[in-house]
Amino acid sequence: MFRNQYDSDVTVWSPQGRLHQVEYAMAAVKLGTATVGLKTRDYAVLVALCKPASELSASQRKIIPIDDHLGISIAGITADARVLSKYLRSECLSYKHSYGSTYPVSRLITNLGNKMQSTTQRYDRRPYGVGLLLAGYDEKGPHIYKVEPSANFFNCKAMTIGSRSQSARTYLERHLSTFNACSKDDIICHGIHAIRSTLPNDELVSKDDGGSQLNITVAIVGKDQPFKILSDEENLKYLEMAKQRGAAIIVSKSDDDDDKPSTEDSQEPPSRDPQVAVATMENP
Repeated sequence: MFRNQYDSDVTVWSPQGRLHQVEYAMAAVKLGTATVGLKTRDYAVLVALCKPASELSASQRKIIPIDDHLGISIAGITADARVLSKYLRSECLSYKHSYGSTYPVSRLITNLGNKMQSTTQRYDRRPYGVGLLLAGYDEKGPHIYKVEPSANFFNCKAMTIGSRSQSARTYLERHLSTFNACSKDDIICHGIHAIRSTLPNDELVSKDDGGSQLNITVAIVGKDQPFKILSDEENLKYLEMAKQRGAAIIVSKSDDDDDKPSTEDSQEPPSRDPQVAVATMENP
């Protein structure tokens, strides 16, 4: 059943100036598992949470390599992401064959946005129901781009998309000032901490108790570092490193609190109000 009479076709505008089919495609991104992208001065990192559709199946790929200098992380309909990744690969191969160099990231994102925008104004097409985080490195440095089903794209310092991504966005905003000077290990640990914050509390407690390992995929690209998806052994190493660094931060905060004087000791006795003689007609 349609929500209203203006959402039966992607080319139909509502009186409020909205395209409901495009908004539905953007809602599909929020149903996908969360993914995080962040960058330093020299590196760009993607961290994606992988959840299998059922206990009997393996998890689908959330990070897709495109070229030696870039890759994408997805949230939403995986089949649509495969189509877009095939287009990106074709563009990169054609550019490398013609000019003998890698495709500039900003120009590639512009062409991708043009391709995705064409599906929002044709009645025989539907918008792509997938959101992308693209991590790349070129002569201008590392890049993190967010691409929406509406064909809008944004150049970001750090970004997260997918289900329960608001918690990860809060973490990224809190630590954004420290990202630029981070090392490769530090920025990967920040990405893991951000992706952990998207888990429900009961699932997060079970992970902390050692019931099972967090199933993530990590990829990195940067200066003298081609795009690489880390192996399971490297993921386990960084998960343990992030856990130790998180515990160290908590301990340091508690030590700082202990060094502060207690409020009871530092509390001064309340000062009494000065006695003021008030003259009245009865007591001149």
